[in-house]
Amino acid sequence: MITAEAEITRLLPASPLPEYTYFPGSGMPHPIRDPKGHSHGRKHIPGQGPKALNPDNWPTNRNYLLGIDFFNLGFYWEAHEEWERLWRVSGADTTVGRFLKGLIKLAAAGVKVRERSIHGVRRHAASAGEMFADVAAEADVDSFCGLQFIRLQFAADRAAQLAYKTQHPPGSAVRVFPFVLRPEPLPSSLS
Repeated sequence: MITAEAEITRLLPASPLPEYTYFPGSGMPHPIRDPKGHSHGRKHIPGQGPKALNPDNWPTNRNYLLGIDFFNLGFYWEAHEEWERLWRVSGADTTVGRFLKGLIKLAAAGVKVRERSIHGVRRHAASAGEMFADVAAEADVDSFCGLQFIRLQFAADRAAQLAYKTQHPPGSAVRVFPFVLRPEPLPSSLS
């Protein structure tokens, strides 16, 4: 479900948020490559990386839920990275992979808002909407991994058409979209 701004619920409230949100050209340290980055040196222990996402395990898939938290709180680069790691283990050429690619593109649109690239925003948001439409037709369901396709497509279309503030404070996780992603039903630990 896509909900109004006032209804943000953290899906993984115990998971710490990054110290800042990154976007290229922000002047903030690259989160992974720069020794001062918020995720530099974070080790990925073999065998303990992301678990492949599927329509049955989404309520317990930490990477998926963390990506939603990051997205909803304005950490678009970080959401993109979280979902991309999950996309790699879930399979790019699978229904789940294409669904995650739509989320990655939607997060990339948020990064492009911060970069003040309206062409990039429109391109990524439109691509996200197309991915969601394709996956909806392929899966032949209204909802996937807790999110409704019609609402995802509407959100992507809206993101492509909005006018955005021209300046965002570097590093601050100010939300740029007037919607949040809220899976239904909420994972049992939250309902």
